[in-house]
Amino acid sequence: MTAQHHEHPPELIPRPEKTFPALRAALARVAPSRLAEFQADRDLAFTSATQHNAFRPIHLFQIKWATEIEIERLPRLSARYRAALDAANTLDRSDPKWREAMDECLAVRDEARAAVTDG
Repeated sequence: MTAQHHEHPPELIPRPEKTFPALRAALARVAPSRLAEFQADRDLAFTSATQHNAFRPIHLFQIKWATEIEIERLPRLSARYRAALDAANTLDRSDPKWREAMDECLAVRDEARAAVTDG
């Protein structure tokens, strides 16, 4: 039996539950520089939920951050996303490759979101 070589490990951490503590702990491991953004988004979600007497802002917050963490916890997705984002940020918008890069960014986000929403 031979050892299988992986360019990237399949995942850095297990997929967290969509609770605030689990999402925060996961983000602290895979993208700690984004913790302040996470907290600000959480504050906005709670404020909106309170103002509108609705759970939807909190649910959207959970899906958004579960998606962000999904991209970061899977090196293959993270590498695809960063490469596409770098291309989108450096290419001229009139270049057809810019549209390809933007489509790839959206495809990565869609894949991550589908994984965390079971569909």
